[in-house]
Amino acid sequence: MKKIFMILFSVFFTTIANSATLINDTEIERKITQIIMPVANAAKIPESRLKIYIVNDDSFNAFVRGGEDVFIYTGLLKQIKNPNALRAVVAHELGHTIGGHMVQMSQRMHDELMRTMIIQALGVGLMVAGGNPTAGVGVMAGASGIAQQSMLSFSRDEERMADDMAIDLMVKANQNPNGLIEVFEQMRDMSGEFESRVNPNRINHPLTSERLNNAKTKIGKLKKIPQKKDTEITRENNEYEILRAKLIGYLDTDKNVIAKYPYSNKSDAAIYARAIANMRGGDLDTAKTGTKTLIKRNPNNPYYYELLGDIEYQYGAYDDSVAAYEQSLKLIKSAPQIETALALVLSERNKPGDKSRAKELCKSVILHEPSPLAYWILARVTDDGESDWAMAEFYNMNNDTKNAKKYAKMAQKKSAKDSPEYIKSGDILKN
Repeated sequence: MKKIFMILFSVFFTTIANSATLINDTEIERKITQIIMPVANAAKIPESRLKIYIVNDDSFNAFVRGGEDVFIYTGLLKQIKNPNALRAVVAHELGHTIGGHMVQMSQRMHDELMRTMIIQALGVGLMVAGGNPTAGVGVMAGASGIAQQSMLSFSRDEERMADDMAIDLMVKANQNPNGLIEVFEQMRDMSGEFESRVNPNRINHPLTSERLNNAKTKIGKLKKIPQKKDTEITRENNEYEILRAKLIGYLDTDKNVIAKYPYSNKSDAAIYARAIANMRGGDLDTAKTGTKTLIKRNPNNPYYYELLGDIEYQYGAYDDSVAAYEQSLKLIKSAPQIETALALVLSERNKPGDKSRAKELCKSVILHEPSPLAYWILARVTDDGESDWAMAEFYNMNNDTKNAKKYAKMAQKKSAKDSPEYIKSGDILKN
């Protein structure tokens, strides 16, 4: 069997102060969008403008910038109890946006994140941290340096206002506002001992106990609390548990995964988490068996086929990997991460027609959601000026100005002056 480059889980990186790691995963981002869309609509934010960012950090935290960019920490996702509680957290953050609280500070925090972030992916190899993509092996897990920062410094009064607005938004969105109470109860359990020793006049947030009492009082005065059918609540909770299982499977240690999802647990979420953990640990046979079980139970779930494609790729079974990814793309609309994964496998399989298909996929990804790996693959499957331009873009996205300009100059030498590659390379040289 041909030896393959193990680039399935990004490259190693060094965490530095004031840096953040963002996780790019189609399944997680889309499920979170579905969860929070009702309160976003209530806040008059259309889905086309909403952008979800998953911050790889164990903090119990989230914030919204500009009313459109929602940053949610993996620590929050792994610990929050249910999707309605997550919805309430975002409603609170949207309350800050509606109230116009600390707009300039929010902008500065966002700009700092965007300057220093390293984006990683949970699926196949979407490494983008720089250097040769074939050099990376292993999953990057754990909290980043940003965990030491406080992302919010709003005043106590603004927090109280945002809590009130969260309840109003939840009701307007026809969602149960008791989700906010659940969040405060969980926060109280996590920080109660610490808060008992804090002077409430020397902190920026009200004490959790106060916020919990305020929320209970306001909700208690409502004439009607929106309620969903038990079947809908069960469906939402199950989907949310799948989301959490995926994060835990990729980011936690094997020992923690099994502790949270023992083999006696036969739920889809448990099988998903264990299959991912087994794949990470190199037990591909067990990972494949679990994934096949998921597909048999859920033949129309594109993300289980995506996982199967990841596993087959690690086997070096390119044909099976391509087939799995193609099936995934048949079941889902516009999935740049999966398209990039398929392009990567095609570029390595290199059968007749593979390069042209990989090129098509990369250009689609670049058009909708540019990523360094898409440019790197494009460079592999094209020639001359186009290949050099793609490498210039790859280095440019990784903030490697020296190499970006080096390849941009090479691209211009090999390209017609009216070609897109020549013009775009010129843009890189101007920066």
